[in-house]
Amino acid sequence: MRRRTFMGGIFTGLAATARGATPPKLKPGGIPRRAFGKTGEKLTIIGQAGGRFPLISFEQAKAITLRAYDLGINYFDNSIDYWNGRSEEVYGAVLPPFRKHLFITTKANNRTRVGAEAELHLSLKHLRTDYIDLWQIHAVGEKKEVEQIFGPGGAIEAFEAAKKAGKCRFIGFTGHHDPYVHLAMLKAYDKFDSILMPLNIADPGYLSFEKLTLPVAVERGMGIQGMKNFANAKLLQSFSVEECLNYVLSLPVSCAPMGCTTLGQLEDDVRFAQQFKPLSPDEMQALRQRAVSIQGPYLEDWKRNAQQRGSAAEASGMRHG
Repeated sequence: MRRRTFMGGIFTGLAATARGATPPKLKPGGIPRRAFGKTGEKLTIIGQAGGRFPLISFEQAKAITLRAYDLGINYFDNSIDYWNGRSEEVYGAVLPPFRKHLFITTKANNRTRVGAEAELHLSLKHLRTDYIDLWQIHAVGEKKEVEQIFGPGGAIEAFEAAKKAGKCRFIGFTGHHDPYVHLAMLKAYDKFDSILMPLNIADPGYLSFEKLTLPVAVERGMGIQGMKNFANAKLLQSFSVEECLNYVLSLPVSCAPMGCTTLGQLEDDVRFAQQFKPLSPDEMQALRQRAVSIQGPYLEDWKRNAQQRGSAAEASGMRHG
């Protein structure tokens, strides 16, 4: 849950101070948009995420959300379990007047139809909306969860029913533990509109979503979201925010949700998005090479520790053919 908890706003601010100048005022808009898979939607390449709102006050979270909208972000990510529903309530307190201009996502954790439907009911209440643009099966990390989701009375039944009823426009899934589990989800079901996975400079060196899962999602034309761009801030010991963000946005992704805890962090991210230019293959490889000495399960500690338990495929009970 940690990101730049004390660094927000200092990157441009310190540089400007060193030059004896005031940072230029950030102008709203100008954030590039990309097609979100086959949905017909175009989303800003960065979005506001509610996962780190528990680190700040409710009023601070509201201020960040409103500023994100004012700056031109149209993609707002959330989940029923963030802050025990309070993160969704932040969006519900700020976004309803602008609802028709926004793409709002949230996630359900329960693996049964009944449980997922109950979570959807609460999410709609928290968000103060009668539909969600993208509803996602959240944090799928083990093969047994895949079996439950698609078994009798599994969560996929709730997702299909909600889409048919208009309570959500699109459906997808998320996870960060094991790319082989993502592949199992894709093998089990070919009607997902979107996917959310960890993508960052260090990912290619260890149990890589970029190498294993991303190509399949691209081939299917899915809306692709990249998370953990800064490796929960740990990459910021070796890379700048701009390098981390530019790396992810140079991949074939639609958008990247950004967890901000200060207005400075948000404005840094928007400024970098406004100025974004895709990196060349050589520039991408140079960044990956710099990460070789730090990559692995201790940096990306949300992933399965295959170094302790054998290969990731074996630990997941599957192999990627």
